[in-house]
Amino acid sequence: MQNNEPIPIALIQLTSSFDVSRSLQALDVQLQKIAPGEVAAVFLPENFAALAASSPLEIGQRESRDDHPIRNYLKQKAKSLSSYIFAGTLPLSARPDGAPVSSGRVRAASLVLDPEGQEVARYDKKHLFDVFVEDGQGQYLESAAFEAGEDLCVLETVFGSVGLSVCYDLRFPELYRSLTAMGAEIFSVPSAFTRVTGAAHFEVLLRARAIENGGFVVAACQTGTHDSGRETFGHSMVVSPWGKIVAVLADGEGVLKTALDFEALRRFRAQIPSWQQGPAADHSNASDIEKVF
Repeated sequence: MQNNEPIPIALIQLTSSFDVSRSLQALDVQLQKIAPGEVAAVFLPENFAALAASSPLEIGQRESRDDHPIRNYLKQKAKSLSSYIFAGTLPLSARPDGAPVSSGRVRAASLVLDPEGQEVARYDKKHLFDVFVEDGQGQYLESAAFEAGEDLCVLETVFGSVGLSVCYDLRFPELYRSLTAMGAEIFSVPSAFTRVTGAAHFEVLLRARAIENGGFVVAACQTGTHDSGRETFGHSMVVSPWGKIVAVLADGEGVLKTALDFEALRRFRAQIPSWQQGPAADHSNASDIEKVF
């Protein structure tokens, strides 16, 4: 996609509640800071509507029926903002093919809505957060309530091709190389990194994925101390293909507005095409590669 003008986007950083109504009220406060038509896309964090909910299954069942309030809310907001919404994750009790998720679990589904409010993509989180962290919670066992997704997703939008991923996926570089092979130029990484792991690893992982694949990385995040007792790192961030931090919102709820420069993306990919090279790559056209600036 040949974009000659920078593409304006907005990232929403939240301290979401375990309660859906409170979370959506907090989200609404932030979305009101974006004027209709101001940005091409709005990116929401992981678990934007309910962080550490006591019953993801109950939410997922409701959202998988016709009366899905969170999805209806997103539809209305996408239309009113005339913007794509990359909707972090929300629990769904049905798989993409409509089959119920087994064993009383749900999928962590990352939905995308277009400016007409239509759901145009869905990615179910592939790598689940089953770890021990030296924080107040200690053990995180996402697989107890969630089933891992299987398929990858790259969405072609009017402004570029976006590869979908979620939080813990960031530690699996092969996923991003696969998305790049599928045509991704931008990587959406809605996140709820813990304060401990975020401080240690979040920035370096985002920058590595951007550099390795010659693409923009867009990570909207949870932040602060939540009513569930969890602590998240914040630092919503946009990283350029060169690995430069384009914009960051360190702490607190808010809106991070910036723009994606696709001229820079094309320049970087022409200069250092490692994203399409491998051990057996043909280097016969090396003389055609532009000189690195």
